[in-house]
Amino acid sequence: MLFNSIDFAVFLPIVFLLYWALNGNLRGQNAFLILAGFVFYGWWDWRYLGLLIFTSGTDYLVALGLEKATEQQRRKGLLAISLVANLGLLGFFKYYDFFINSFHSAFTVMGLPFNLGTLNLVLPVGISFYTFQSLSYTIDVYRKQLKATSDPVTFFAFVSFFPQMLAGPIERARHMIPQFEGTRSFDIAMARDGLRQMLWGLFKKIVIADNCAQIVNHFYADPSAHAGSTMLLATVLFAFQIYCDFSGYSDIAIGCARLFGFELMRNFAFPYFSRDIAEFWRRWHISLSTWFRDYLYIPLGGSKGGKALVVRNTMIIFLVSGFWHGANWTFVAWGAINALFFLPLVVMDKHRSMSGTVAQGRVFPSLRELFQVLVTFAMACFAWIFFRAQSMDQAYEVIGRIFSRSLFNSPEVSSALTLGISAMGIGIMLLLEWINRERQYGLQMDGRATRPIRYALYYGIIAIIIVCAPLGGGEFIYFQF
Repeated sequence: MLFNSIDFAVFLPIVFLLYWALNGNLRGQNAFLILAGFVFYGWWDWRYLGLLIFTSGTDYLVALGLEKATEQQRRKGLLAISLVANLGLLGFFKYYDFFINSFHSAFTVMGLPFNLGTLNLVLPVGISFYTFQSLSYTIDVYRKQLKATSDPVTFFAFVSFFPQMLAGPIERARHMIPQFEGTRSFDIAMARDGLRQMLWGLFKKIVIADNCAQIVNHFYADPSAHAGSTMLLATVLFAFQIYCDFSGYSDIAIGCARLFGFELMRNFAFPYFSRDIAEFWRRWHISLSTWFRDYLYIPLGGSKGGKALVVRNTMIIFLVSGFWHGANWTFVAWGAINALFFLPLVVMDKHRSMSGTVAQGRVFPSLRELFQVLVTFAMACFAWIFFRAQSMDQAYEVIGRIFSRSLFNSPEVSSALTLGISAMGIGIMLLLEWINRERQYGLQMDGRATRPIRYALYYGIIAIIIVCAPLGGGEFIYFQF
């Protein structure tokens, strides 16, 4: 079920009313959230509910075993069960066909037969997110940073919580399970703020991401047929498409969770206002970046030891992050490029030099800050070419076109109306996010404007969404990951 669908517009009010009708019955509310999560997930394909139940059930039982086990060897064995179950399922559905095709290509080059065929597997929606979320629970229990919950309703509600189940934020049990265990009461101020953040997310998704997608898809379908200026325009638009698509989903998820009395972690912190690539990665997909930091980077040794170890660990994190995004060498290349951008800052101990908010306490950035922001954005756009391309050859083609003489041609316009809507939406988004860059999201206007102005802005955004929504708005990009 998509957040930007009529189905969800009907589903959400029904779930909201029935959930709060159970106010005072904590176990009943949690059980109802499990049911709502199963309906929400099963709306896509009910057959894959078994995977969600298997993951939740396995990690629930493993954690109970870890809580009781005293021998370290047994504890390691139990953790291994969780790792194999979660990563095994994820690896099978996401990477089996990729490795088979890669092996086939490699053996063909060597002139050797390779007869194992692909299975043409369909990637279950959300599996990359809920497996990592559930896995973090057993790791935390293994590390004795969290006590295992004995209530299966609480744990299943945590894994299947519908606002963030399909595309994050990837929550930690340490943050969420206490919220499921604690009494919740309806908070009108919290709900209003949640609705504002949902509205902001829908604006970014429908007005910006979906309109940009129409242009990007058209030009990236055959880069060789278009001038370098056109492919540069398409690449810049893709940078805004993926940001507004994914951060839009996160805004809707966070806002939706607030309607039910839950606080989710922030997933984006205005990354395109970053002054270097290290700051960009502290502000982009925060829940995944911190997950890899806590469960991979630090166990590998983190920043302890010599520079060589830090460089190795940093490279591993970026390559794994790239591979997490999809079974294609383009994602690995995207991760490697970001690592190459990041490593000089690590070597020079400047990867944490940009702290705080750009132009903090000022209306406008300095020329130096503006230059830093533009350079960082350009670096991100270059890496996005590999993320968006369907193959390495296509990525090289796009780069070749951009760095050719045709870069100085006038860019083609597939639809002046769609381009105009995209530009308008990007302009509004950048303006509001700049004004509120020290807050949580772009439409958090309390205290910045009078009530009539705020409500005029809210209704204006609603009108823009209705008027500018393209026909057949697409799925969220990160559903395929």
